[in-house]
Amino acid sequence: MEASNGFKRKVVTGSAGYVLEDVPHLSDYIPDLPNYPSPLQDNPAYSGVKQYFVNVDDTVAQQIVVHKDSPRGIHFRRAGPRQRVYFEPDDVLACIVTCGGTCPGLNTVIREIVCGLYHMYGVKKVLGIDGGYRGFSARNTITLTPKVVNDIHKRGGTFIGTSRGGHDTSKIVDSIQDRGINQVYIIGGDGTQRGASFIFEEIRRRGLKVAVAGIPKTIDNDIPVIDKSFGFDTAVEEAQRAINAARVEAASVENGIGVVKLMGRYCGFLAMYATLAGRDVDCCLIPESPFYLEGPGGLFEYIEKRLTENGHFVLVMIAETVLSMDKLDASGNIQDAGLWISQKIKDHFSLPNKMVVNLRYGDPTYMIRAVPSNASDNVYCTLLAQSAVHGVMAGYTGFTVGPVNGRQSYIPFYRIIEREKKVVITERMWARVLSSTNQPSFLSAKDVIVEDKREEEPPT
Repeated sequence: MEASNGFKRKVVTGSAGYVLEDVPHLSDYIPDLPNYPSPLQDNPAYSGVKQYFVNVDDTVAQQIVVHKDSPRGIHFRRAGPRQRVYFEPDDVLACIVTCGGTCPGLNTVIREIVCGLYHMYGVKKVLGIDGGYRGFSARNTITLTPKVVNDIHKRGGTFIGTSRGGHDTSKIVDSIQDRGINQVYIIGGDGTQRGASFIFEEIRRRGLKVAVAGIPKTIDNDIPVIDKSFGFDTAVEEAQRAINAARVEAASVENGIGVVKLMGRYCGFLAMYATLAGRDVDCCLIPESPFYLEGPGGLFEYIEKRLTENGHFVLVMIAETVLSMDKLDASGNIQDAGLWISQKIKDHFSLPNKMVVNLRYGDPTYMIRAVPSNASDNVYCTLLAQSAVHGVMAGYTGFTVGPVNGRQSYIPFYRIIEREKKVVITERMWARVLSSTNQPSFLSAKDVIVEDKREEEPPT
């Protein structure tokens, strides 16, 4: 079985339909690779812990809800410390790179990778690649030690800088090889993980003893397989504050409408969870759930109804919710979706015989990205970072680390980059949102017309 980027997938099958989608190991392509007892055996933090090493056969099921006749299904290798490692601590030169947009928790992950390598395994040489993938070509690095990163988790952003794009697989691997780097920790979203997959494959092709691990980062929570991405809890918390502010503003004026635009790219997880958390939202619009503005059952009709009942209205939307609609400006560029829908609402209520409304529009997206992570995300980031360190030291490579059904797991890159995770509007979580907001499901106007015609037809 071949993965999308060309290398052979490691798949182990068992009785009753058990399938382990395993991750690559350095020993797969480097023969007679020496290994050593784990330094954790003598580490004071671990020496008193009973059975602190993960069993070599431990796996985590992707699907936890099954029927009595269901096959055992797909599993992933469980993350955690191993009894044997494939790197001598003194020989390790590790590097960390952050790519893409900022996200709460980035600095916590950086800190815990550095401290995990240093305190658990005795690795003293760690570099931060300055400015994302572009930093490999620029050859800018920051020396990272526990003292240097001690307090960085208390601030937002990324201590080592980031950028979008700039990925050149050959040049990046040349830089890794020239500097003598043998552990690469890559923190970023699905595009970054795709780049990490290419880097791993080129390293494998050259036969280098370099382990590559990915830590999935996206505020949108759109990475498949894993339960959630770090920074998401913090983003929901911050988004809830913005929604509350919009409600206060809307409720303070006659026929007030508060529109809050959140990030999410092409999925609505942030808007959905923030809506459920806040309980102040009258309507949540996400890319996965089509809607229309005018006519019976449309958004405008619903806004009028709620304004009449409550005197105010709060709308939460994802920036790309209306990408399918015609909203290009004169230059052919995509307009701001929040501003676009706000203007549409204003235009509608400026028509004769419509009520006068007071609309307030808020875009807290960059404010949400820039805050430090909350307590929940700080704990989660620590687990991610330490799990990545354990996996790399044990010789695993070409993997992304993340929780699957609550257990930290090593997931092959191809499973992370093969598709985007999106809200499934036929599942119960979206039904909970509709129940919370009491908004209509917004069948398309065409569907409504078809249903009406169908009712008028005589039975056959």
